[in-house]
Amino acid sequence: MTLFTTTSNVLAAGGEEVSGLKLFIPEWYDVIGSAVVMAIIGFFFYKKILPTFLAILDDRPAKIEGGLNRAEEAQAEADALLAEYKAQLSEARAEAGRIRENARSEATDIVSESRVKATSEADRILETSKRQIEAERAAAAVSLRNDVGALATELASKIVGESLEDSARQSRVVDRFLDELEASSVSTAVKGN
Repeated sequence: MTLFTTTSNVLAAGGEEVSGLKLFIPEWYDVIGSAVVMAIIGFFFYKKILPTFLAILDDRPAKIEGGLNRAEEAQAEADALLAEYKAQLSEARAEAGRIRENARSEATDIVSESRVKATSEADRILETSKRQIEAERAAAAVSLRNDVGALATELASKIVGESLEDSARQSRVVDRFLDELEASSVSTAVKGN
């Protein structure tokens, strides 16, 4: 307890000892001096700092409102751009589908046209080949007929012993020989079946 009693006793400016509740109550000149300083600070705060502070506080909601409005406008613009982008994307997909379908249709047309051309070309080549083969066969038959006729005439001349130089006689002999040859080949073919 001695510690408490020694700390509660303080010497005042006049040299007297102050204790108890008087420790917390200042002298009248300290109160007036503090009040004057406080009035000066309050006046300065009221005239200079408080209006600036209030202006900042008043501008703050307006800035927040403006920022929110700008954000809403930006959001609306972004939504509009997104909708436009989706519409363009949808349109582009539809256009791509039409282009693919047209390409498929054209490819089918080209393939069928090419088939028709190839078929007609193949038919033409086949017909030309048949005509050429027929012409070559006819030429070969004529050549063979002449060669066989000449050989037959020569052979008949040797067998008969007389000359078959007469063309009418020669033609009759050759025709008879070829008829006999054809008849024998037909009868051989019939027997083979």
